[in-house]
Amino acid sequence: MNSKISIQHYESKEELLKGFQVLKQLRTHLTEESFFELYEEMKKEGYKLVGLEDHGETVAVAGIIILTNFYNGKHVFVYDLVSDQHRRSNGYGKQLLDYIHEFGKENGCELVSLQSGLQRIDAHRFYEEKMEYRKLSYAFSKDIK
Repeated sequence: MNSKISIQHYESKEELLKGFQVLKQLRTHLTEESFFELYEEMKKEGYKLVGLEDHGETVAVAGIIILTNFYNGKHVFVYDLVSDQHRRSNGYGKQLLDYIHEFGKENGCELVSLQSGLQRIDAHRFYEEKMEYRKLSYAFSKDIK
């Protein structure tokens, strides 16, 4: 495969827009405006948007944060992980998660944790079979507005 893969932490508006183009394929409710509003708040909490690029084109992104809690200790939480719908099955998701695993180790984390919607059967297969993640729980939420 003749590719030039790089992983970037997106911070500038231009970089974030590149990431948003892929992220919105998973988070379809986001507009550019709402993305930037939420990003600014999340950034204050430690959120980072990481992009995997192939020849300068963003082909996968992940939103990550380092958290500490009683049940996971210090860990990397993956908010979002999505490969461009036209570029899936090229190993980009695995490469990005491999990077996140190393990022976690370098930052003293004990594990990587994520949540995935019940309907995302292919993603679950990827996490469990290819990436060896364990399915540990259900996540619950309740609208309170």
